[in-house]
Amino acid sequence: MSDLSVIQYVLIGLAFIWSGFVRSGLGFGGAVLSLPFLLLIYDQPLVFLPIIAVHLLIFSSLTIWMNNRKRPEQAGAEHTGTVDWAYLWRILGIMIVPKLIGVFGLITLPGNVLSAIIFVIVAVYSISYILNKPFRSGSRTVDTLFLMVGGYISGTSLIGAPLVIAVAAQHLPKEKLRDTLFALWFILVLIKLGAFIWAGVDLQLIHHLWLLPCATVGHVIGLYAHERMLKAETPVFFRVLGVVLLVVSCVGVFSVLDL
Repeated sequence: MSDLSVIQYVLIGLAFIWSGFVRSGLGFGGAVLSLPFLLLIYDQPLVFLPIIAVHLLIFSSLTIWMNNRKRPEQAGAEHTGTVDWAYLWRILGIMIVPKLIGVFGLITLPGNVLSAIIFVIVAVYSISYILNKPFRSGSRTVDTLFLMVGGYISGTSLIGAPLVIAVAAQHLPKEKLRDTLFALWFILVLIKLGAFIWAGVDLQLIHHLWLLPCATVGHVIGLYAHERMLKAETPVFFRVLGVVLLVVSCVGVFSVLDL
């Protein structure tokens, strides 16, 4: 990423501000809602995925620590933690093999093929946003299928969150959902980073010096915007977001496949 133009660097910085904002404002989607824009700027997934992975490690662990640090201060309340570890290990057992298969595919697939896969996946997600019909699971079999597919997609591109949330949101209380998912992302991302290091993928460490502050700015803005977004008419917000993502994904597919 050392040979890019100044305009590309500025756009990448803005995309990571957006990524941090989405992660803290919506609770998920820092990767799925930023990768399409990043790949339009520079069509190399393996450049951006290590950076996004490190950001996930930092912000997920920080969020869990801060939330659990506040809990003991609540007088008269029994501190049980904000992570449901029993449920976490159960779904991780289902996801781990597809996750590893996805990581292997990420390392071996050509960059343009991987980019096209990412754009198609994001397009499917964007249509669900436009129709206001998020993914939902209705049985144990569907739960398992969603978790396996989500694990595989997470292995290839870190954007399997909507499928995992479709399952977890039905089985976890609200007060434990977000931090349990953050703990899950932390474990899955550690696996991916280990695979990156083993395969000799450049982790772009020098670019963390300026992209981490960009993501932090977005994260802080997202925290302030979170309450307002909860009170707003969220279906309209997601429909607009879905239309933008669908357009970006279609342009991306055509560009990477030279159609």
